[in-house]
This record gives sequence, C-alpha cells and structure tokens, in this order.
Amino acid sequence: MIHSMTGFGKASAEIGGKKITVEIRSLNSKQLDLNMRLSSYFRDKENEIRQEISRVAGRGKVDFAIYSEQVDQLPTATVNRPLARTYYRELSALAKELKLTGGDMLGLILKMPDVFKTEKEELSEKEWKIARQCISKALAGFARFRADEGKTLGRDLSERVAGIRRLLDEVEQLDIKRIPAVRERLRRSVEELREKVDENRFEQELVYYIEKLDITEEKVRLRTHCDYFIATMKEESPGRKLGFISQEIGREINTIGSKANDAGIQQRVVQMKDELEKIKEQLNNVL
Repeated sequence: MIHSMTGFGKASAEIGGKKITVEIRSLNSKQLDLNMRLSSYFRDKENEIRQEISRVAGRGKVDFAIYSEQVDQLPTATVNRPLARTYYRELSALAKELKLTGGDMLGLILKMPDVFKTEKEELSEKEWKIARQCISKALAGFARFRADEGKTLGRDLSERVAGIRRLLDEVEQLDIKRIPAVRERLRRSVEELREKVDENRFEQELVYYIEKLDITEEKVRLRTHCDYFIATMKEESPGRKLGFISQEIGREINTIGSKANDAGIQQRVVQMKDELEKIKEQLNNVL
C-alpha cells in the first residue's frame, strides 16, 4: 500500500499543572534521518521514544519534539543565599578598591550565575504514561497523514502507468503496419539493382534487418513491467521496489525507441518517457 514520506502529527495533554505537547513531521529521504528535540525532563526516555518513532516512520527526514510547560503555576525557585553573599563580598571589595560608590548592588547580584535555583523536577510514572499516550496519538495522526497523502500518490502513479499502457497499445497498432512498410521500402530501394541482386540473398538480408527492428519482446516485457508495478503498489512500503521496476520500464521504452525506426512510434516513445519521468519524481516521496 502506498504511503507518502511527507507526514505530520501533533498531540497534547495536561497533567498536574503541566501541558505536554508532542509534534512529529517528515519529508522524503532515502534513509531514516531522525532529529529529536527533547527537554531534559524527557531525556532519560530518548531511546524508548526513538525506537517507537523508527518503527512507525520507517524512512524519511523526521523531526520530532516533545516538551512540557507549566499552565497554572510558576516553577519553584529559591535564592542561593551563600553564593549571593559571596558575590556581595567580592563586588563590595572590588567597588572599594576602585573607589566606586552607588549602584544597584542587589540587582547586579541577582543577575549573577546560579543565584536563583529552580527545583529540578523528575518525570513521574504517571506523567510518563500520559506522555506515551501523547506520543502514540501524534504518531497515529502522523501515520494517517502519510496514508492519506499516499492515496493521492497512488492514484497519480496508477494514471501514469495507465498512460504508458495506452501509448503502448498505440505502438502495437503502428507496429502492425511498420514491418511490411520497411520490407516494401527496402524492396523499392533495390528495384533498379534487381538484375544484380540474388533474390535468396536479398531475402536473407531482409530477414536479418527486420529481426533487428523487431520490438515484440520489448512490448511484452514493457506490459509485464507495468502490470508488476501496479501489483507492487499494494505491498507494504514498496517505494524502493517500485524504483527498480521503473528503471526496467525505462530500459524497455528506450529499446523500443532505438529499434522502432518509425516516426509515429518515436512520438509515443517520447510521451512514454515523459510519463515515466513524472512517475520517478513521485516515487521520491513514496515510503
């Protein structure tokens, strides 16, 4: 089943005066490129979170963030009095030495490092349970987003492959008339030399030349590859496999173009190549 590598999910919940928010978004990438932004509050859970994201995301350039914020009270903070006194003594001594007077000594001290101590909070099991639920909810939304985008990609890919098939049908109709036309053109070209040309040798050379122009096998393989492409779209995470199949489709189209020696067929080949390029562009974003 087609899923896009573009995705987004978000969830939040409140517990104990805190609001926990989770966001995840992704773009296409050949491998999993995971960038995580976690507050120190959740740092100990990084490996567990990473494993869950990897399981759901598979591939893509993924940005994940989880953070908490107070919603109904301020965090507890105290003044480190011994450190503040030390700052005061040192600043007072420096002011006396430099013969400085005045100034807001207290304001300056309060701006010094580590004067304020904020009580470090630990993540409780109850809070982690709520956080995990948020992560699961965000990842579920992320997966739905990818699935919805994948449906759009799948429809477009199916239409492009159907376009190649229609053009191949037209090539087959043109090919029915091509070989007799080639035979007649060659025969006319040597008409003036008929007396000097051995008829049996001419027929042998003609068969050899026509075999070089024959595109029957290429037409069969191209149709088979198109069928295989559509069938593979139903598999789980088929992006890489579809990429390989598109390469095989391209080889058959190129061979038909090089062997056809027919203006009408060449035009269809150009149109098939255009459809295939659009398919390859879309496959860059298929999981």
